[in-house]
Amino acid sequence: MDIAGIILAGGLGTRMGHVKKAFLTINGQTILDRLLNVYRPLFPEILIAARDKNDYQTYDYPVAEDRFAARSSLTGIHAGLSAMRASHGFMAACDGPFLQPGLVRALLEQATPEYDVVVPIKEDGYVEPLCAIYSKRCIPPIEAQLKQENFRIIGFFDRVRVKEVPVALLEPGDPHQVSFFNVNSPDDLRQAERLAAELGI
Repeated sequence: MDIAGIILAGGLGTRMGHVKKAFLTINGQTILDRLLNVYRPLFPEILIAARDKNDYQTYDYPVAEDRFAARSSLTGIHAGLSAMRASHGFMAACDGPFLQPGLVRALLEQATPEYDVVVPIKEDGYVEPLCAIYSKRCIPPIEAQLKQENFRIIGFFDRVRVKEVPVALLEPGDPHQVSFFNVNSPDDLRQAERLAAELGI
């Protein structure tokens, strides 16, 4: 399958003092660089979805700028899908510094052309829509939802073909289960530093 890798880098970082999360450093490495290190061996096409391409001029990757004024992860997904050449795109956000390549590979193995969304689902029924695969066929229902100012990512799932992948199938590629760890606050950042030191990641 033709799958692009898209990094959602448009977060405001409100709880981080309005610092762009993409440029937060953990163990001396920015989250954006950490994600790019995972993406490079996996995806022939890589894009950064962001509000302003000028923030990423030093990176040799195309920037998919938001096409809707509102800032949301769904806006970034829409921008990435609209800009990519591939039929499907894997999305991860710049608040997840520990995305593991083994988990991404395992999720990619679950993708088939007929599915529009391939998303991890936890035992409690919670899905992880910011570590998931989307097809270009998602663009029309996402646009309709954004025009209604509904920014809930899973809001359009009932209008497309969704494959939910139990996290248990992905765990061999991420034995410490750190791919879904999010940095949303200074406390999270301190915990991330501790995790990086403990696990050597």
